[in-house]
Amino acid sequence: MNLQATGLAAGYGPQPVVHDIDIEVGQGEVVVLLGANGAGKTTTMLALSGLLPVLKGEVRFGGKLETRPLHKRARDGLSYIAEERSVLRGLSLLDNLRCSGVEVSDALSLFPELGKRLRVRCGLLSGGEQQMLALAIALCRKPRLLLADELSLGLAPLVVQRLFQAVRAAADGGCGVLMVEQHARKALEYADRAYVMRLGKIELFCAASEARSRLAEIENTYLTAEGGPDGELP
Repeated sequence: MNLQATGLAAGYGPQPVVHDIDIEVGQGEVVVLLGANGAGKTTTMLALSGLLPVLKGEVRFGGKLETRPLHKRARDGLSYIAEERSVLRGLSLLDNLRCSGVEVSDALSLFPELGKRLRVRCGLLSGGEQQMLALAIALCRKPRLLLADELSLGLAPLVVQRLFQAVRAAADGGCGVLMVEQHARKALEYADRAYVMRLGKIELFCAASEARSRLAEIENTYLTAEGGPDGELP
């Protein structure tokens, strides 16, 4: 198992805001983490990545108990894309690749459309181009595990499709992927399994195919402010 969290609790002080989180991500699968705004998805990702202390429970990466910060986990094959696009806006696209130790040819093999923008300062790139760059840097490092928080936020459908296709291809090559997404329908097209959070807890977990078939129910019950009952999909 690439990633396993058991009984995880985390927050921004002594009081946890997510509780009893159990999540698994296997090699070669895409897992999507869904939930309404404020459900605790980003907090969970920060704790899984090592950017936020674990208050209770444990996180295992590659079967080993993990307590190190993100930069040390990254050396062992973890890539993390935060909700804020992870690029150096004052540098050109090319310099971002150089600073990240990523070969230009490798990045362009994923997103050829970036080839004409290599000399452009990243602050002048579109949101979609910035996200393609961030994902290219993450995937060109050949991670064992990719954590991605809201890849599709504010982006056009065609760009979202390109990003999700790259994520799916990475998983098919053996990378485990955990994605936080607001756009449940599109994310589930590329996922293998889904978890749904509400009020800081995992309330549903199921195969992506099951989630797709019951998406209206899930959206109405768990992805709105009203929430719904606890339990696993039957």
